[in-house]
Amino acid sequence: MLVTTTPTVEGRKIIKYIGLVTGETIIGANIFKDLFAGITDIVGGRSSSYERVLREGKDTAVNEMQQYAAALGANAIVGVDLDYETVGSGGSMLMVSANGTAVILAD
Repeated sequence: MLVTTTPTVEGRKIIKYIGLVTGETIIGANIFKDLFAGITDIVGGRSSSYERVLREGKDTAVNEMQQYAAALGANAIVGVDLDYETVGSGGSMLMVSANGTAVILAD
């Protein structure tokens, strides 16, 4: 399934707009990731453990959105937007949401 942030697909005609599709995931951080991320903040550099969580959250949300679109008969999703929010007490969890418009593209 083609997934794009643009509202159209160059060279392909949208023959049917099916509607809004979404995918969400909430991932909890844990004390060990927080501890190592704190050390990284002190010494500098990137926190690979948090980057991995962000990537996992994005992949899960996008996959869920694709499954929803496929169930509706779509072969593409256009206008995709990803949002990241912290939730829970003290921002201990990460919510990732993906949304876009499910469409059918001409072959």
